[in-house]
Amino acid sequence: MDLIKSIVGNTPLVKINDNLYAKLESYNPAGSIKDRMIHYVTNRARAYREIKDNTVLCEATSGNTGISLSMVAASMGNPCVIFMPSNMSEERRQMMKAYGAKIIDAPEHDFTGAINMRDAFVKSNKDAWSPMQFSNMANVYCHKNTTAPEIHLDVIKTNRTWDAFIHGSGTGGTIEGVRQYIIAHRLATKVCMVRPSESPHGIQGIGDGKDFLANPLTMDRIIDVSTEDSIERARKFARDTGVLIGISSGANILASERWIEANKPRGIVVTMLCDRGERYLSIF
Repeated sequence: MDLIKSIVGNTPLVKINDNLYAKLESYNPAGSIKDRMIHYVTNRARAYREIKDNTVLCEATSGNTGISLSMVAASMGNPCVIFMPSNMSEERRQMMKAYGAKIIDAPEHDFTGAINMRDAFVKSNKDAWSPMQFSNMANVYCHKNTTAPEIHLDVIKTNRTWDAFIHGSGTGGTIEGVRQYIIAHRLATKVCMVRPSESPHGIQGIGDGKDFLANPLTMDRIIDVSTEDSIERARKFARDTGVLIGISSGANILASERWIEANKPRGIVVTMLCDRGERYLSIF
């Protein structure tokens, strides 16, 4: 756990073009932005002795939170059980299994079913603990207290204004945490939510059936993107830059580019490159 603590967060802010910058979250130890939240909430749980040597860590997930939780469980020597819809990518499943996690399938696209399975497991197992990512406000506080100030400091170093934060919403923890930070610091930054334009969709990690921790009505704009366009943008980014990113990262770049084209900002837009692309190779 100590090794993981030293390498979570403080990811680089990379320049994509003159107006668009992105946090490269693949620098986290398990390769995604979810390492931030899982590290934050498990540390809190350990401090309050909610996690003990015999505790079974469990969660409902589309993949990346499960990978992060599996990593942390392995680092502590605890078992881990993951509930996820059966249509999630095989590569992410293999990563969880590599950390020693057990995976229990819910029906395809059924995130509500996966959450219900997790809740039943926690209720019936006195040794189970879950980060409860879809309802836990610590998910929001993590990004308000750590991710957002990290981004703000990165932007200050560019000597540019931070005109917009554009990001997809899965649990909503990241975008809501950043939004709350922006309000608290009275920044003029616009906050735009990226959502899939179709349902069901294939942008794994966002649009998980409900809004959960982020309310679309509080956002400055909703930007809809399709699965096909998001995959193609991720492919193009890999071929143009040599950096292989996931589908939701493609969605974030595409939505950011559309916002920039429509609004012609003088400052910079920040988005998140949420994870690495090798966990979607069977889809690409």
